[in-house]
Amino acid sequence: MAQQKPQGAPANMPPVGRGGRRGGPSDFRKPKDTKKTLSRLLVYLRDNLWLLGIVVLFIFVTAGAQIAANWLLTPIFNAIGDGELHKLPWLIAALVGVYLAGVGSTFVQSRVMIRLSQNMVRAMRRDLYDHVMTLPVRFFDSSSHGDVMSRFTNDLDAVSESLNNATVQILSSVITLVGVTVSMLLLSPLLTVLTMILVPLMLVVSSVMMNKSRKYFGEQQQALGELNGFIEETVEGQRVVKIFCHEEEALEDFERINENFRKKATLAQCIGGAMMPLMQHINNFSYVLVSVVGGMLALRGTLTFGNIATFLGFSKQFGQPITHIANQMTMLQAALAGAERVFTIMDMESEPADSPDAARLVHENGAYFWDYKGQRIPVAGDVRLTDVTFGYVPEKTVLKNVSLYAKPGQKIAFVGSTGAGKTTITNLLTRFYDIDSGTITIDGIDIKEIALADLRLAQAMVLQDTHLFVGTVMENIRYGKLDATDEECIAAAKLASAHSFIMRLPNGYDTVLEDDGGNLSQGQRQLLNIARAAVADPAILILDEATSSVDTRTELHIEHGMDRLMDGRTTFVIAHRLSTVRNSNAIMVIEKGEILERGDHDDLLAQKGRYYKLYTGQFDLD
Repeated sequence: MAQQKPQGAPANMPPVGRGGRRGGPSDFRKPKDTKKTLSRLLVYLRDNLWLLGIVVLFIFVTAGAQIAANWLLTPIFNAIGDGELHKLPWLIAALVGVYLAGVGSTFVQSRVMIRLSQNMVRAMRRDLYDHVMTLPVRFFDSSSHGDVMSRFTNDLDAVSESLNNATVQILSSVITLVGVTVSMLLLSPLLTVLTMILVPLMLVVSSVMMNKSRKYFGEQQQALGELNGFIEETVEGQRVVKIFCHEEEALEDFERINENFRKKATLAQCIGGAMMPLMQHINNFSYVLVSVVGGMLALRGTLTFGNIATFLGFSKQFGQPITHIANQMTMLQAALAGAERVFTIMDMESEPADSPDAARLVHENGAYFWDYKGQRIPVAGDVRLTDVTFGYVPEKTVLKNVSLYAKPGQKIAFVGSTGAGKTTITNLLTRFYDIDSGTITIDGIDIKEIALADLRLAQAMVLQDTHLFVGTVMENIRYGKLDATDEECIAAAKLASAHSFIMRLPNGYDTVLEDDGGNLSQGQRQLLNIARAAVADPAILILDEATSSVDTRTELHIEHGMDRLMDGRTTFVIAHRLSTVRNSNAIMVIEKGEILERGDHDDLLAQKGRYYKLYTGQFDLD
């Protein structure tokens, strides 16, 4: 089902809606700075300048072929008019040769431009993915997965399509426009002036249309991202939709979002599509004007029939580049809107960088140490929180001056109401979020002074929500330690009591899992998650409702394996099923971000406080 935002998360996080949907982005607008976005796109062009050079060369060939073909009309029509028909075969052959050169040049430039655009988009997609991997968990908690995916697909596809078409068309049109203008001036300055009379009108129309299209194409991309987010999260949460009989509500939401996208896309495409017809009509009026005046000049003998035919061809060509440039600018606006959405994520702040003297995790002689300021400190798992205060947003404090400690090898359990702050503590231990005040230390080192990757390598987390990757069972277990041997993975599976069911799979450890382990039961998926944590061999283990997805029999089946996994490790357990925390060294009762009670199971029962009520109340219900 859709990922829920953390307890106490900002109120302005997009909420999960009907059908497991998270709201679409609300901060998207049309490109704020077109020049800046375009300049950033040009940065990706630098590595492909040689390809661009080839494209420009063949654009010149194509434009030259078009202009040369028009110039050949003069001798052809003059030969017909003068009765010199013996010249026609050679002139027509030359005309065919010029057209073939233009066709071949167009084919080459298209192929090269496709390669160039795909190279650029591949680099952008790579940089986007690389940066997304550096973003903090806060970003993923507050972003629609579908909208993020839309940046990788739809927005970058818009950039690719624009590069393939708009870039070539604009360059070709500019070169053609210059060549045609010079040719017309050579034939007749008067007719050239008449042709250009309507150019200001064409520029005004194109400017107005581009401004409108920029806005509507931006709204189209926003609506598309929202639609993708809805579909992706509704499909992912289909079980929830069905169990609560929300099919009709989900369909209504889909119809509303789909209709919104239809309206935005229709408006954007209509505005963009109207550019070409409008410009063509203006150009046709110019063509008629030139035809009338040219005919009068021909009657006076100022121009030959061949000159008029050639000039009319150039006149027709003169309007086409302007029309193409205006039309392609609308596509360019769509590309810039998509590119800006991509760059918006690229500009988001990554997780904090490690300081040069940050503590590093090293492995020597079969043991792990912290390499910190020239010292070798054994990794024992001594965790201490001192006066920790934290809130996902400044105006709402989730943890209030929390202090606790866990000695190496101890099992510490957190119990309390939903939203009390239990999961928040584990999020702070891994630095998914940074505390507002206070300190958290591991083995006497402030976690802010430990390299982030090494801090997390020293910990392993088994969450309530399982996630398995496409690949074999062995590869999914090895995800906890990429250099683990097959023997280590099998030993971890045995430790987690997963070995027996794995051996019953069609291909054992080589069985391929797809669709997030859809061919396994929920309990089996959780056992693989536990095995993944076991192979990581961490000093600190975090179990966030790790057994809540398994039935009582399965829980009893893995209890001994869990005990073996926790043996010698500092373990933090979050559980609502209080029977799973009775053997903890210390149990922390957390309510409203504060620790109300602490002690072992017997001590807390003897106090007859909050824990006693939770424990006895649970079993009274049983």
